Amino acid sequence: MTRGGTEDFDAFYAATARRVVLHVYAVCGDLGDAQDITQEAYARAWQHWPKVSAYDNPEQWVRTVAWRLAANRWRGFKRWLAAQARLGGQPSTTASPSPDRVAVIAALQRLPEAQRQTVVLHYLLDMSVGDIATGTGVPAGTVKARLARARAALADLLSDETPEVNDAASRS
Repeated sequence: MTRGGTEDFDAFYAATARRVVLHVYAVCGDLGDAQDITQEAYARAWQHWPKVSAYDNPEQWVRTVAWRLAANRWRGFKRWLAAQARLGGQPSTTASPSPDRVAVIAALQRLPEAQRQTVVLHYLLDMSVGDIATGTGVPAGTVKARLARARAALADLLSDETPEVNDAASRS
């Protein structure tokens, strides 16, 4: 099997696609979107496969492309919602996700992009601090700081007791 060939790409896809879908799903919160974005990222990898296959970590390249595609899709969705609000239109509704899922996705979306990416890579893709540092091009200390800040922020965002509840309880 030659590096950069069709068989090489097929093996790469089979070995990595599930992890990339999981990564993107954690970022965007919608499995259908995650699958579409992952498909697009792998299509781009295929277009540049001779070059991408020569990288030390082609999967990191695909994840980075998928991350950017997801971010672009999210920005486009926010613009669409703003346009709907200006025009007075109501967005269409679909079946509701579980409250826990909504809370986690909302909390992840409130994190700064770098922290969100680091949390997803570490906790959902089970990457080590060193692997994240190498893949994202930031020092390991920065990765650790992002994880610590993200954990603290998520703890606050996902807390069962909100400050309003605590204030009301202290007044009674």
